[in-house]
Amino acid sequence: MTEYSINVSEVEELQMTSKLVELEQMFTRAQSTIMQGGSVYLVRQNADGSKYKFDELTTEDEIGNYKETVFKYL
Repeated sequence: MTEYSINVSEVEELQMTSKLVELEQMFTRAQSTIMQGGSVYLVRQNADGSKYKFDELTTEDEIGNYKETVFKYL
């Protein structure tokens, strides 16, 4: 099974700089992963560079809701 990770810090940075194209590309890859039966993980990077998964999205509805939340703040 394939998986795709979305770094939440990167999403926040793209939101602050209003980089819509990059956000759309990220969500297109995430939706493609889910449609192929994979999972999308939301990860956060610590100051020491380590990453940890804190949420898993496995349906189109879940990724759609997350995308809606992200774009709501633009």
